[in-house]
Amino acid sequence: MALPSILRADVRGKRVLVRADLNVPVENGRVTDTTRIDRFAAGMRPLLARGARLVILTHFGRPKRSEMNPAYSVDKLRPALSRALGVDVRFSDVCADNSAVILSNALRDGEALLCENLRYNEGETDNDPAFAAELAKLGDIYVNDAFSCAHRAHASTDALARLLPAYAGPLLIEEIDALSAALEAPQKPAVAIVGGAKVSSKIAVLKNLVRKLDHVIIGGGMANTFLFASGAAMGRSLHEADQVETVREIEALARVHGCCLHLPRDVVVAREFKAHAAHEVVPADACPQDAMILDAGPEAEAKFAAVLEGCRTILWNGPLGAFEMQPFDAATVTLAQKAAALTRAGRAVSVAGGGDTVAALNAAGVAQDFTYVSTAGGAFLEWLEGRELPGIAALHAAECAA
Repeated sequence: MALPSILRADVRGKRVLVRADLNVPVENGRVTDTTRIDRFAAGMRPLLARGARLVILTHFGRPKRSEMNPAYSVDKLRPALSRALGVDVRFSDVCADNSAVILSNALRDGEALLCENLRYNEGETDNDPAFAAELAKLGDIYVNDAFSCAHRAHASTDALARLLPAYAGPLLIEEIDALSAALEAPQKPAVAIVGGAKVSSKIAVLKNLVRKLDHVIIGGGMANTFLFASGAAMGRSLHEADQVETVREIEALARVHGCCLHLPRDVVVAREFKAHAAHEVVPADACPQDAMILDAGPEAEAKFAAVLEGCRTILWNGPLGAFEMQPFDAATVTLAQKAAALTRAGRAVSVAGGGDTVAALNAAGVAQDFTYVSTAGGAFLEWLEGRELPGIAALHAAECAA
């Protein structure tokens, strides 16, 4: 079912209560990376131009329950938000109180109000109906534009959506469209690159991907566990010896669904876990007893690049090695550059997400070349698992009830 878009709604003179995710990095009271703010603002500016009265809800950090620590105040976001929206954003030092309602009622067409950190209130994370009812007084229309928070059944993402006419924001729709194109209806052949430390943290992801895609490339510590399950020596490498049966299940599921799993044929090993440590390339099943696997080797890079060359859709979550340290970022950078080149040439659709993945693509200098890069973390992973996200389900429920 298509989500109801706020872009098709009549917003003139309406208080549009928007759940955003403006949880951005801040140092010394200043925003150091405005990516999330800029992307959010790009979708909101057309609404302001059409006469919407914008009331913005967001969380920031993880304050302790019932503690209004000034360090987590969202007031510090206003300068960057005002610049991005092109209007002087007002501020309410509460998000659920009569004073906030008065400020929302005082807005004129094309004006914006930012309310204080949602997580100063226990009712937010408790999905408290009473707290949601207080939030509902701030708006005439509800909009969820925070895909990255949609996996949380919180008051501002779940209960609130059931109290007002509810719509999806442009950023949320953009994200869902991109992820659906890569996973639900991908151009074939389709490949996923899945890396990271532990198989145990991505069991559901892998089981869902092998059912839907043609290829899955496995890297990082996860690849070590797959290699260990096949009898490879691990030395001091990160791996999960207790996940052998899980590996067997994933391999069997891949065979049933015709998905080809790809593991490194060679690996880069070192005796020390540090940048520029002395290292060597060995076969994937021959890690020395006193060494650890820190990256896929050059033969693996070439094989993985050849898989990407033959695919029309590339989905990426997780680096292939210890990408934070040179030279153990080589496989990740090589594949990132390959995926970017295929995208630039119009030969592939590329979608990536997850904090480490975004950092790796930025380090490789290719994030801007991917078709879509998701800033979501947990929500992106749960989407890859094939789970219905509470924030999305609430919008669907509101649409059915309308």
